[in-house]
Amino acid sequence: MSKSLRIGGATVNQTPIDWNNNIANIIDAITEAKKKDVRILSFPELCLTGYGCEDLFLSDWLSEKAWTHLQSIIPHCESITACIGLPIRMDGITYNGVCVIHNQKILGITLKQNLARDGVHYEPRWFNAWPAETVKPVQIHGQSIQVGDLTYEIEGIRFGFEICEDAWRKTKRPGYRLQKRGVDLIINPSASHFALGKSELREQEVVVDGSRLFDCAYLFVNLLGNEAGRMIYDGDIIVGQRGEILKINNRLSLRSFNLLTCDIDFENPAKSESWPITDGKEKNEELARATSLALFDYLRKSKAKGFVLSLSGGADSSMCAVLVAEMVKRASKELGWIEFISKTGITSVSNVKQAVNELLTCAYQSTKNSSQTTLDAAQTLAKSIGASFHSWQIDEAVNYYTHQIEKVLERPLTWDSDDIALQNIQARSRSPIIWLLANVRKSVLLTTSNRSEGDVGYATMDGDTSGSLAPIAGIDKPFIIQWLKWAEKELDYPGLSLVNTLQPTAELRPLDKTQTDEKDLMPYSILVAIEKLAIRDRKSPLEIFTALAKVQGSLPIDSSTLKGHITKFFRLWAANQWKRERLAPSFHLDDINVDPRSWCRFPILSGSFEEELIQLDNI
Repeated sequence: MSKSLRIGGATVNQTPIDWNNNIANIIDAITEAKKKDVRILSFPELCLTGYGCEDLFLSDWLSEKAWTHLQSIIPHCESITACIGLPIRMDGITYNGVCVIHNQKILGITLKQNLARDGVHYEPRWFNAWPAETVKPVQIHGQSIQVGDLTYEIEGIRFGFEICEDAWRKTKRPGYRLQKRGVDLIINPSASHFALGKSELREQEVVVDGSRLFDCAYLFVNLLGNEAGRMIYDGDIIVGQRGEILKINNRLSLRSFNLLTCDIDFENPAKSESWPITDGKEKNEELARATSLALFDYLRKSKAKGFVLSLSGGADSSMCAVLVAEMVKRASKELGWIEFISKTGITSVSNVKQAVNELLTCAYQSTKNSSQTTLDAAQTLAKSIGASFHSWQIDEAVNYYTHQIEKVLERPLTWDSDDIALQNIQARSRSPIIWLLANVRKSVLLTTSNRSEGDVGYATMDGDTSGSLAPIAGIDKPFIIQWLKWAEKELDYPGLSLVNTLQPTAELRPLDKTQTDEKDLMPYSILVAIEKLAIRDRKSPLEIFTALAKVQGSLPIDSSTLKGHITKFFRLWAANQWKRERLAPSFHLDDINVDPRSWCRFPILSGSFEEELIQLDNI
């Protein structure tokens, strides 16, 4: 007789300390799993409280309340084994745990052994790592419960856990010890943040390698949604066995929970259930799906009535507009109009354009330096997607501010002596009125800064950076430009046709100066190349020059110009950290981010790489 069992993973869209939502999603998933005769069901890491509680994890009351709310879930675990993530606080120390409930009884709590401490993760601030091979009984509200490095057995199947980061530590994986204990199944409840292309790495290094190395079945279950504002979780559920992927769910779903089941034959893997893998990994489509989910969750969790956007006709603001329209299109299709309307709180609508009209308000704010071309591009795009569109001039406000300062200085402001100031006052004059519109509409004001601008501070603080959410601040400019061309064709946005013919420009200098972003900065291809080496790979100016000089044939510049661009990048990077500290919250979308509150920290005041740039200049 073969040893087989139906297992399941349930991804849930949770919110920190939103107890009613979090508990309801867990119970709903358990109920559906029982209907499908799932015997072992795993939820994601810290799914009861939410993963993003941050310093709340250091409080006593959070873990206490999580334990109290767990008691309301236990009665629903009749005839099933449910594995639920929650914090456990003992002797003033918080641990990251997974509680295993079998037939309404707690069997034990496995505690995480390796804590994520790089990139966007700061787990050692909140949790202590549990030592391997250690198990001890603890008293929790009168119950004696085994906690630590545990192994369980249900219906003849032995299983244990690698909790998220546990599986990424090549030589310290708990799986090696679990294999020696003869486990048939390893479960990995995770809160593994989304980044473009990361799912393939996760499938290979965690599930394929894990199931092959440890000669077992492997269940990976990730968190789902924009949980707390910045991080996106793709809701990945992956089932593998002995080096092969059996099943993958539909990632980046907009539903409250998803359930994936799989019948595993632990003795004869050839008899285990499997189906063809169809989940797409193309980066442009992946970004569209991730931002749709992130915007949808941000809208409903913030309880806002919609989005307001200063639509300039340029690439960045146009991408923000299209992303909102795409969110409406995808959410209404997946959820249906009744649920979509219920979750967004908008009035009754029956098509995508009507919904976009209620949820997105755009305004083109011109000055005498704005062109008819960008106005046409903005208006055409807004009309094509159904957004509410307004247009007004701000010259009167700009003139008022400049005249007041001219009186103070007792001289006129000129482009020769006051270039940056005259550019900035235009951007800042747009801010109060667009904020007023957002406040009146009770909407989220979107800022349009991209990552390339964030690198070098090519943005006006309290101007084009004003807003409460920066959806594309984690994406570089070249990716944005090519994505818009892809979206025009592949996502059917013909309204982007004018936008996609324009060269990026701030349109803040007089039109006869033919201002462009790349004239102000450097070619975006060079900027991105320097950024990856400087910020992602943490190379010095000299190391970057050496690396790029080797591929100089593929760069449209000579050595002297390359040195100049590297010098400019580092000087602007060092001078503009204060701006990055004040950027609106942004979605983490790529394997790099310059948001100091989620990825890259740098001192506001520093030596500005003076010695390092002298070394570069001297070679």
